Amino acid sequence: MTAAAVGLSHSPLIGRNDPAPEVLARVGEAVAGAREFVRAYDPELVVLYAPDHYNGFFYKEMPPFCLGTEAHAVGDFGTGAGPLSVDTAAAKALAQGVLARGVDLTVSARMTVDHGFAQPLEVLFDGIDRVPVVPVFVNGVATPLCPVSRVRALGTAIGEAAAELDRRVLFLASGGLSHDPPVPVLDGAPPRVADALIEGHPPTPEQRARGEQRVVQAGRDYAAGSTAMIPINPDWDNRLLDLLEKGELAAFDSWSVAEMAREGGGSAHEVRAWIAAFASLAAASEPGAGVGPGAGPDSGSYEMTSRFYEAIPAWIAGFAVATAQGR
Repeated sequence: MTAAAVGLSHSPLIGRNDPAPEVLARVGEAVAGAREFVRAYDPELVVLYAPDHYNGFFYKEMPPFCLGTEAHAVGDFGTGAGPLSVDTAAAKALAQGVLARGVDLTVSARMTVDHGFAQPLEVLFDGIDRVPVVPVFVNGVATPLCPVSRVRALGTAIGEAAAELDRRVLFLASGGLSHDPPVPVLDGAPPRVADALIEGHPPTPEQRARGEQRVVQAGRDYAAGSTAMIPINPDWDNRLLDLLEKGELAAFDSWSVAEMAREGGGSAHEVRAWIAAFASLAAASEPGAGVGPGAGPDSGSYEMTSRFYEAIPAWIAGFAVATAQGR
């Protein structure tokens, strides 16, 4: 098989609280390049790694990661609602392949996803139902979080299993880099908020609208500098991108949960989706690479063909776009 990867940051504030036109132009150019990369590669299957923001996964049962054999999007922040075009047969094959490789994997037969999944599908494919996809939720918000080494192991196992499908597979990562948006936390939450985080009661349209407006206002406050949120950290973001570009994925195994939050903010853990996707690309390009707790892929197993990064306070995100091709 051949394999490729795209990493694409998302933000619920895109189109609602945009930065200066010149910044938008640079982002647009990078996204256009990624779209052209995907068009030329013409994937037969997309394995999409993304987080959730308490729209599909809740503390009543919070897995470190989960693969969906069916999925639908809630349509938050103006993204598309409805079913994703999940390739159920491929999803089941990948799930079995992951379990056979010793990685404990949760499987959902009716996954609910939000803008973290919908945005990259809309940006790259013009809709949430335009391409066969296997959705993989990677928890990047709800503590406690598993070691990063387990996320890399997941990506490696999925990449090796995908290599057995003999199809053109695109591993797509969705997530901001350093960012610290106003995401609720369970510890110390008032009873009403705690109950919502645990039970996952769907919000009314009015409640969702109010919540989305709070996020928009937070973006405006952040861009104006009147906030206590942890700043975007371009140095940390580019260290991560450097490791991905060099294929030095085993280096992430030493990254601790506390350090990541301290350096990049509470939602910097969304980079786990990027680590998983690039581990998949490395393993699919060179099956057997990255196996074992201390192993890492051969840095020559893939080539990062484009890389874009910009700190965008208006979107409360270190925003990146990257493409890579297996050798």
